[in-house]
Amino acid sequence: SYIVKGDKIAIIDGIIGWDGLPESLYAHLKEFDITPEDIDYLVVNHIEPDHSGWIENFKKISKDFTVVMTKKAEAMLDSFYGNEVETMIVGKGDSLDLGKGKKLTFHPIPNIHWPETMMTFEEESKTLFPCDMYGAFGTINETVFDDQFTEEDKALYEKEGIRYYSNVMTTFSKMTKMAIEKTKELDPKVIAPGHGPVYRENPQTIIDAYARYAEYASGKGNNEITILWGSMYGMTGKAVQHVKAMLEEKGITVNDMRMPQTTSSEMVTNVFKSAGVIIAAPTYEYKMFPPVAHAVDELGRKKISGKKAFSFGSYGWTGGGQKDLKKIIENVKMKWDFLDSVEFEGSPNEEDIKNVEEQVLNLVDAMQENIIK
Repeated sequence: SYIVKGDKIAIIDGIIGWDGLPESLYAHLKEFDITPEDIDYLVVNHIEPDHSGWIENFKKISKDFTVVMTKKAEAMLDSFYGNEVETMIVGKGDSLDLGKGKKLTFHPIPNIHWPETMMTFEEESKTLFPCDMYGAFGTINETVFDDQFTEEDKALYEKEGIRYYSNVMTTFSKMTKMAIEKTKELDPKVIAPGHGPVYRENPQTIIDAYARYAEYASGKGNNEITILWGSMYGMTGKAVQHVKAMLEEKGITVNDMRMPQTTSSEMVTNVFKSAGVIIAAPTYEYKMFPPVAHAVDELGRKKISGKKAFSFGSYGWTGGGQKDLKKIIENVKMKWDFLDSVEFEGSPNEEDIKNVEEQVLNLVDAMQENIIK
């Protein structure tokens, strides 16, 4: 949460504490000699309850306040918390003067990642409050600001930034690019997201990172291959372990995502940031092994497109897994560039391994054009 204090006081992205209690937020306010009754404006950049859930409690304490939000947000307010509050509807470039030089302007960024989302900009300090835009997972401890980062912090927020973007924002990457352009117009000196650290030393760092993440969503990636796989009796698994060793010997980073042992969040993250993807799964009742099929379906829902890919798998009495994969890919309109698949009966023999190896090498060549240097 952020406080902007002029003659009037506004709170931006008001959230409740990690313990789920609004009282935790009120306790923090006391550190700034502010009581809930002192707050004049609740700036709701985004009405999803992790940003607005405390309103229900707050309105029991204070009656004299105004909720600042977009028209689309106001339409949702009643369904979440009841609409017995005063609202100020703002649109593109509208402003709110708090006095003492503190002036807020408002900039809708629809579908980041809900349709009513906006960014708030404080003109005097040139601080941008972009809501979920430029956010990251990861618990904030001692290092709140980018100029406090250790090397470990930098690595953490790169990892958690990708996990956040891939799981929350990827579906809306087209809109993300538009929000980046709006950010450039505002030229902030500080970026203070609703999730993750605050960038006050070099806000361009997170702007560039988000531009890169948007490229990952359309097929670009690191010099990595994610193996998304599952195996019932170890037959497909034998070929997977061979491929993994082969790639690592060539110095290519391999992300081993076995389903269902791997979380969906981690799976999406690693596929998202890789230039190449290998999908390996056996046939199960004429179709693809369900945990892997469900994972591919989730990737389609996230609209991760344009990846270079190869698939293989084993079968018992008949195939069908690779045919089913093709159907899933077509249904979710993923537009991945697949090499010819390899399907083998039972445990892979020497010829099966040779065929898999050949296509893996072709994948390594094909993905070069998608690698972000």
